[in-house]
Amino acid sequence: MLRIRALSAVSAAIAVAILITQAVAAGAQQWPTRAIRVVSPFPAGSASDTTARVVVNQMGRLLGQSMVVEPQGGAGGVIGFEMGAKAAPDGYTVVTSSTSMATGKVLHSHLPYDVLSDFIPVAMFGRQPNVLVASQQSGFKSVADLVAAAKAKPGTLTFASAGVGSTSHMAGERFRLATGIDVRHIPFREGGLTEVMAGRIDYYFIPLAAAASALASGKLVPLAVSTPKRAALLPDVPTVAEAGYRGAESDFWVGLSVPAKTPAEIVNKLHDATEKALQDPDVKAHLDKLGVVPELMSVEQFGAFFKKDYEAALQLAEEAHIEPAD
Repeated sequence: MLRIRALSAVSAAIAVAILITQAVAAGAQQWPTRAIRVVSPFPAGSASDTTARVVVNQMGRLLGQSMVVEPQGGAGGVIGFEMGAKAAPDGYTVVTSSTSMATGKVLHSHLPYDVLSDFIPVAMFGRQPNVLVASQQSGFKSVADLVAAAKAKPGTLTFASAGVGSTSHMAGERFRLATGIDVRHIPFREGGLTEVMAGRIDYYFIPLAAAASALASGKLVPLAVSTPKRAALLPDVPTVAEAGYRGAESDFWVGLSVPAKTPAEIVNKLHDATEKALQDPDVKAHLDKLGVVPELMSVEQFGAFFKKDYEAALQLAEEAHIEPAD
């Protein structure tokens, strides 16, 4: 009798599991049936937020449901990324991923999520250069001028960033190591670019989209771009490699991730919608204005790219002796 009851219990458990699996599969096939929440871990107007809005607006049209961007800045992106990692894996909460996601471990020794195992990288939106800018008042006309000034007075020049472990900080450290200069890092929560424009900070590596309006003001001098190729928006500005420092190359990428365990059907639908959106003429035009170069990758390729980028960030942090803030 006990054996029969035990077998009945096992059969019931199996039946429930099958029903749940079938329900999840059916939900994935019908997805989406309502609006999709897009968690943006950085403030509205930031380079990643601006880029993501251009792409997800068109993705929403393709999917037949609105994609609502919710800026959730704070703690160098950790607050927003944690929300994304802990959301239900049903496709109705996605997160804007970026270079800053890969450098989160640099900022914090203990994160409330695992960067590699708690997310599925879905699709790349595009890349853009970090631009090395200095104040018009500095008198710097080239990278050579800046490096010469730094070597003439070691430990005197300063560079701004959006915080320890941020994309701008990591780009600045790559440049410091490649040039062999002794400079001081000054992290800002906000206002770093304003300080450079005023001449109180010597230079800044900043994503092109975030620097565009400031460059138009004439108060900044673009000395170089960090990508292997020149930026279409700044055709006369050399690359750091052309300036003689290939080791200083870096870029800023933006993409889309979802919580781990999100069904493959949903991941693939999001990926396909991204690729179609990136080929839309209006989306291309908007991204061109931001200096963003779209890049199509499969889900597997983007996952491999993300892992490599994450490992490179940790290696750079070790070489530059960057200590986590906590």
